[in-house]
Amino acid sequence: MSRQAVQTTHAPGAVGPYSQAIIASGFVYTAGQAALVPGTKSLREGGIREQTQQTLENVKAILEAAGSGMDRVVKTTVFMVDLKDFAAMNEVYGTFFPAPPPARSTVQVAALPLGALVEIETVALA
Repeated sequence: MSRQAVQTTHAPGAVGPYSQAIIASGFVYTAGQAALVPGTKSLREGGIREQTQQTLENVKAILEAAGSGMDRVVKTTVFMVDLKDFAAMNEVYGTFFPAPPPARSTVQVAALPLGALVEIETVALA
């Protein structure tokens, strides 16, 4: 099995020893993305809505660099610092995925890197 790394400047660069995404066996696996503004080391200002918007813009840019897209996502995992923000996150999240939306898991975590409120990873058809 071959693996191909995906890299784009339209999304934040990796902040550790990982790839933005890997293409393997007909799928694109994105690394967890947070609300980092591309070209900076700063989180997008605002609350959960703004951070979810930026996070999914980052995911979208990576998928497009891989030759895929949001309409090809089959599974997401959403990590949130506070599930009380679920409804607000869900409002923004829903605008990014056409029907039928992908399968999803959402979990609350104690903390996320750089103080992010949300992190999202995806699996998409290549």
